[in-house]
Amino acid sequence: MKKLFSTLAVSGVFILGTNTVNAMTTAATMFQEGTEEASKGFTQVLKEQFIQGGASFMGIVLLCLILGLAVAIERIIYLNMASTNTGKLKQQVEDALASGGVEAAKEVCRNTKGPVASIYYQGLDRAGESIESAEKAVVAYGGVQMGQLEKNVSWLSLFIAIAPMLGFMGTVIGMIQAFQKIAAVGNLSASLIAGDIQVALLTTVFGLITAIILQIFYNYIIAKIDSIVNDMEDSSISLIDMLVDHKK
Repeated sequence: MKKLFSTLAVSGVFILGTNTVNAMTTAATMFQEGTEEASKGFTQVLKEQFIQGGASFMGIVLLCLILGLAVAIERIIYLNMASTNTGKLKQQVEDALASGGVEAAKEVCRNTKGPVASIYYQGLDRAGESIESAEKAVVAYGGVQMGQLEKNVSWLSLFIAIAPMLGFMGTVIGMIQAFQKIAAVGNLSASLIAGDIQVALLTTVFGLITAIILQIFYNYIIAKIDSIVNDMEDSSISLIDMLVDHKK
């Protein structure tokens, strides 16, 4: 009996040790695979997923992203260059108007960049006729400057709308292909349709990522345009008040 018990105990220890070694080996393998996956980095994983999504729709989504970023960067540079210290410009124009008259104030506007300085110049250029003429010139030229500020912004909103639509279209097409394979084979197999479903979902993901990135730039541009337009309106009112005081 003691011999039998000893044999069973040794066997149990051997089996337990074998299972422990196998578990440790499996854990080490999983840890190594996870480390290799993590070492790839976000960019590498994103690149691989993009390639797996297919070139047909992914290429169009990428084109929307590139064109949208080009428009956004161009608008941001233009708007930053169009921004002016309106308080400082107003004080300079007011001082020049008081000391040197309309021509001196126009010279200050000529040496200053931005739509606010251009509106000041147009109003001062009509100051010799009447206050009403100067006001009409300011309003008309303000509309022109607003159109320049909003130029190409509609294209950015178009890319924001198109990118997720293309992603959803790729999803629908991928699902249609998956169901066509199921109908052709006659049975439902996960391995049969997994590739098509993966491609379908990847197109949606990248379409949404593109829309999110462009939406951030779009909101910044709209906020910048609103800020400049508010400065233009305030400056227009200030200019008319200055001309009225100068006439008196």
